[in-house]
Parts: sequence; structure tokens; C-alpha cells
Amino acid sequence: MRVNRAWLGLVVLMLPTLLVAMDMTALLLALPQLSADVGATNVQQLWISDSYGFMVAGLVITMGTLGDRIGRRRLLMIGGAAFAVLSVVAAFAVSPLMVIVARALLGVAGATLTPSTLALITNMFRDQRQRGQAIAIWATCQFTGGALGPVLAGFLLQRFWWGSVFLVAVPAMALLLLAGPVLLPEFRNDQAGRLDLVGVGLSLVAVLLMVYGIKQLTVESTPAVPAAALAVGAAIGFLFVRRQLRVQAPLLDLRLLRNRPFTAVLVALVFAGIAMAGTGLLVTQYLQSVLGFSPFASAMLFAPMGLGVAVGTMAAPALARRMRQTTAIAGGLVGSALGSLLLVGVGGASALPLVMTGIAVLALGTGPLFALGTGLIVGSVPPERAGSAASMSETGNYFGGSLGFTLLGVLAAVVYRSRTDGTSDSLAGAIATSRHLPADQGTELLHTAREAFTAALHVIGVVAAIIFAGLAVLTLTMRPTPRPATPAALPDYEATRS
Repeated sequence: MRVNRAWLGLVVLMLPTLLVAMDMTALLLALPQLSADVGATNVQQLWISDSYGFMVAGLVITMGTLGDRIGRRRLLMIGGAAFAVLSVVAAFAVSPLMVIVARALLGVAGATLTPSTLALITNMFRDQRQRGQAIAIWATCQFTGGALGPVLAGFLLQRFWWGSVFLVAVPAMALLLLAGPVLLPEFRNDQAGRLDLVGVGLSLVAVLLMVYGIKQLTVESTPAVPAAALAVGAAIGFLFVRRQLRVQAPLLDLRLLRNRPFTAVLVALVFAGIAMAGTGLLVTQYLQSVLGFSPFASAMLFAPMGLGVAVGTMAAPALARRMRQTTAIAGGLVGSALGSLLLVGVGGASALPLVMTGIAVLALGTGPLFALGTGLIVGSVPPERAGSAASMSETGNYFGGSLGFTLLGVLAAVVYRSRTDGTSDSLAGAIATSRHLPADQGTELLHTAREAFTAALHVIGVVAAIIFAGLAVLTLTMRPTPRPATPAALPDYEATRS
């Protein structure tokens, strides 16, 4: 009966996990209609699309440790209620400012959900094998949500108005609020101490400035402002780290980094995020601007990347029963390297099947890292510090994605410009210019630009393969993970349901 309640509780936790991931990607297709309806400018569109992710990235550290202090279930309920209300506000917004504010506040609410769900799993499942299966399901929801977000948005936009993309969250959050108090345990660390408000401010400002700087490096014509944001963010981050090492009740327990497997997996999550974001950025543009698919068709064709990770995460527990976890992770990363190398051969009549096969194999191989690696992170700390560990894992994911868009995006731009001899800055610019040229000149410009972009995709495929291969070697050098706490050392599930 206890086990059944735990698995039913996991179903409840899947709802916010799926929705947060979907909300990160679903707006991409709704943005044109939304912007036209509320009259958003180009700058306002950027804030509408980025404000949610900025706030999630900036506050996930705070929310992970806040749940340890006030109760993980309580924080999850507060965040779920806020998410439902703010989704209604965003759906019926009448101005760009209203949408931006609603999206930013949705980011605040979203930041409470992911670390709370992951930390609660460590309390609900005492057995290491069951906990591994539960974390694999949790990770599957994250990546399935990211893959299905644009698909669901396209389906809704064909039948309803743009606000329907936001309203999807309301019934799911209502179910969370009704079932959560019955099926989910409460857990808090009574020895955690007071919340470090200065640390909260430092971490928020540091993360926001660094994420902003990373993102803007790819769109600003002059890098001075993004570079300054990165420099200031790094300086504030240094102050945050110094403070966390000195205060008695740190917001983020940096002593966890002394655990070699913990640090190695965290590094692997960041760099895998870089490789996946970079290849994802290039592939989506390739599908639309080189192969000529519509945004919705491109989203459908790109879905194998998210679904591949989902399949890989679900298969991870079975692999871990047959081999060491580090071997399973490293083997998957080798597969990801091979999938990345398939992108090097993209071109000609076989371009589409090769792209889809490449991203599917690449994503499938990362599944053991995201499932087993996340399990290693939260399983290597005592239950009372699971929130802090979960927040570090999520922060690593966000930074990896942001760095991937910027670093590999800049590398792709350099390759593209060199292949066009500096006559074109971007494929999108070349497409726009070709419309104003005579037919033969426009055709020649498009051919050159698309060949240059394909060459950039080849280079990014090689870089991603090198990253994945390096991570496989890093994983194999990890020392065995410390034996997890015995069931007797974990809080009783029934006792924590109050």
C-alpha cells in the first residue's frame, strides 16, 4: 500500500515537471500570434520569450534550499497555485507589459516546481532501485515536455487563440493541488537555519547577469554590453561563493563539490547541455532555412531529439542493473558522439533522414547521463540536503543550455561567414536579401548561403562529438559512488505525510 501511494505520488509530481518543460518551448510557436494581438515590438518579443527562463534560472538555487527550510510539499503547493493563477493572467493579457510581467512571475513559480519534485522523490522512494526508476521517469517528463511543447502549441493554435497555450497548465495544477496533500509527503530540514537573504540577492543577480550576457552575445552587434554583464555577473558570483563558504547556514552547500562523482556528473550535465543546445540550434535552423520546412513541421521533425532523451532515460535503470552506472553513462555518451558525427555527413538527397537519425541517436545516448547522473547527484547527499543538490543539478542544466546557444552559435557564425567570404552575416539575412535580387543572383546567393550553413552544421557535429567523447572518458574516471543511506536512515514516508 505504501509503495502504491509513492508511485501515485510520482504521477502527481510528473504534472509540474512536464508543464514546466513544455512552457519553456511552447511559446515559440505562439509568439507571432501573441505579438500581433498585443502589439509587441521586437524588443518586447525578446523579453516575452526570455523572461520566464531568466527567472527560473535565477531562482532555482533559492527555491531548492527554501524547500528544505519551509517544506518541499508546501513550496510545491504554493508554486503550483501561483502557476495556475498566473497562467490565466498571461492567457488574457491585453498588453506586452502585462505578458512580460506574467511570464516573469511564471518563471518565479516555475523555479519552485522542479527542485521540489526531484527532492521529494528522494523522500518517497527508499529503495535505490525504485528511486532510480522514479528519477528516470522524472527526467523523461522533462525532455518529453520540451519535445511536445511546440507540437502541442501548434495543435492548439490551429483551433484556438494564443492564450490556450497558457491555459493548458490550469487543470494539471488544479489536480496537483487536490492530490498533493494526500499523496505527497512533507519534508523539511529543521537544522537548516535561517534563509540567507543576502545570498539570495547575490545568486539572483549573478545568474541573471550571466545568463543575459550569454544570450545577448549572439544577438548584439557590439559585444560590449553583454561582455560587461558577464564580467559583473562573474564578480558577483565570486562574492556569492565566498559568502557561501563562510556563513553558518549557506544557501548553496558548496562542500558537495568535494564529492568527486558529484562534481564530475555536474560538469557532464553542463557540457552535455552545451552540445545538445548547440546542435539543436543548428538543426532547427537547418530544417527551416535550408530544407524549407515550416516552423510547425520543423518542430515535428525535431521532436526525435526530445523523445530520444526520453527513451534513453527510461532505459537507463535497466542498463544500470546489468552494468556499473558509470559504464552505462559512458556508453551512452559514446553513442551520442556517434550520433553527432552523423551530422557531418548531412547534405544532398539524404539530408533529412540523416539529420533525424543523428539527433535521435545523439539524444538517446544522453538518457543514462540525465537519469543516472541526476540520481548520483541527489543520492550522494543526505536527504536533508537533497533540495540543494537538486538546485545545483538544475542550474547546471540551464547554464549548459545557455552556453551551448552562445558558444556553438558563435562558432557556427564564424564558419558561416568564412565560407561566404564575409559577404553574408547570417542565413536569415541572405534569405531576406535574395528576395530583392534578380532571380539568378538570388538563387546563387541562396545556394552559397545554404552550403555555408551546412558546413557550419558539420563543424558543430564534430565539436559535439568531441565533447561527448571527452565526457565519456571523464565519467569512466569517476570513483565509485558512496553507498546510499539505508532505508532506516531515511525519514519514514508515512510519518512525513502530515
